[in-house]
Amino acid sequence: MHPSVRADPLAAARHRAFIATRLVGGLVAFAILPVYLALTGAPTLIAAIIYGWMVVPVLVAVYLSRTGAYERAHVLSAAALASLVALIAGTTGGITSFAVPWIAVLPLEAMLSASRRVVAAATAIALATALGLWTTQFLGLLPQNYAAFDTPELGLLGALSATLYAGAVAFGVCTLSRLGERIALVGEARYHLLAQNMTDVITRHGRNAAVTFVSPAAEALLGVPAGELVGHRWFERVHVADRPAFLTAIAEAAARGTEISVEYRMRRGALAGTDAQFVWVEMRCRAYDQGATDMRDAGRAVVAVTRDISDRKADALAVEAARADAERANDAKSNFLATVSHELRTPLNAIIGFAEMLVQERDAGIDPARRKEYAGVIRDSGEHLLAVVNGILDVSRIESGNFAIHPEPFPLVPLIESCRDMLALKAEQAGVALKLDLAAGLPELVADKRAIRQVLLNLLSNAVKFTARGGSVAVVARRERGEVVFFVTDTGIGIADADIAQLGNPFFQVRSSYDRPYEGTGLGLSVVKGLVELHGGRVEFVSRIGEGTSVRVRLPLVAVPATARATTAVERFPAHSDFSPPDKVKRSA
Repeated sequence: MHPSVRADPLAAARHRAFIATRLVGGLVAFAILPVYLALTGAPTLIAAIIYGWMVVPVLVAVYLSRTGAYERAHVLSAAALASLVALIAGTTGGITSFAVPWIAVLPLEAMLSASRRVVAAATAIALATALGLWTTQFLGLLPQNYAAFDTPELGLLGALSATLYAGAVAFGVCTLSRLGERIALVGEARYHLLAQNMTDVITRHGRNAAVTFVSPAAEALLGVPAGELVGHRWFERVHVADRPAFLTAIAEAAARGTEISVEYRMRRGALAGTDAQFVWVEMRCRAYDQGATDMRDAGRAVVAVTRDISDRKADALAVEAARADAERANDAKSNFLATVSHELRTPLNAIIGFAEMLVQERDAGIDPARRKEYAGVIRDSGEHLLAVVNGILDVSRIESGNFAIHPEPFPLVPLIESCRDMLALKAEQAGVALKLDLAAGLPELVADKRAIRQVLLNLLSNAVKFTARGGSVAVVARRERGEVVFFVTDTGIGIADADIAQLGNPFFQVRSSYDRPYEGTGLGLSVVKGLVELHGGRVEFVSRIGEGTSVRVRLPLVAVPATARATTAVERFPAHSDFSPPDKVKRSA
């Protein structure tokens, strides 16, 4: 057999049957040749030609084994048999010859090919042979010495031989048909086994994307039996935003005949209800030629393999989040370098410059008053440097989880008043009024007193710094259930909504250019948030451009130290909260 058909059991069986019958027929003819010669003596010219013609089927079999051209070999075999029948019938009575029944065998034998073209060609050859015999006999072109062959015995021999051969052909057709069915069943069972045990879902879609087959793996993927996904019910589970991509993939696969891949979301579980759960899937689909199983829909079906990629999507989102974190860290580093270099160089330049002037005081003629002024500038610059370094160290300790708090009971009112007193001079110099509104009977707070003092000082210092002359800053303290809540509200410049989300991030400043009018590293609110969250509390912000900012700190009466690293998430006031300007407080400093 030709190598091209060895992998196909049905095609190999057809080739094997064709070659075997031609070889057996030729061998039988040559096997009885000695017997024929012994009985009849030297053969006539016609007999010699007929025996010589027996070689043709063998040559056709060799041709098939070398080329694999099955349909062409069948046509050649039909032509060879028709020529032999015509030769025998032409010398033994024409259209009334005992060999004529063999003409009807030609289309029947062509059935073994399972090809309409071969059957049509064999039928045409048989009709042409019959018409040729009748025409030549009608025109008197055939030999007239065929009386010896016009016997009932030869007629019976021709009919019986043709019938037996036709029966053998019919038996071969049945055998090949059963073989094809058996192969199809084995293949279907194999594919059914694969479909039953594959984790990927196999579906078959029509041109309108309707599902005609769903493998059992769909139940594990979507949580519903495969039978509930037939028709358009698969499409109904596709996320609304992903449906155009899904339909486009099916249409392109059917039109182009190439593999198309698409990712989309599918709803898992029941369609009813508002608690929808979606899984990410990847579908690879391509056109499926249904062939002769349904000629009306041939080439219109699409077979798709769908797999769950939720984990891969989650990993991709995690990578994207890590990339965003890395970008934020890089931005924070850039902000850190820009801000800290500015905040450090300014006081260092002052320290170096004024120290140099003091070294050269004799040449410069500096009087004692000026010397004292220069020393004060150096001291203030050093304190500023110390504050910057302490802020950086505090943020680093808080974010690394190494900032330990030591809770102790203490009254909150004296602490707030002492913080107010510490900033009173600075507020007075800035022309800002400090006001207090402390509820009566505020309980003791169990917390780290030093940390809470730092929180209040940072908030009051920020409020005074960003409030213009003539403005005011208020501290309001209340008890709400098991918490102490205090507000630090100012009438300063305010913060845009877009910037509120970043409040509390280290080194973030609403205006971070070198020409900003307010000094600072942007670490104050970050330290505030970290310290409050270490106590189990939270910080909330509300602000309006040009009207001021209000910071609300919620602390439990008994600190619950947080073990996790402090977060930088920002909370806003609830939607119904109102901005309370400091001029509404009851008591002032």
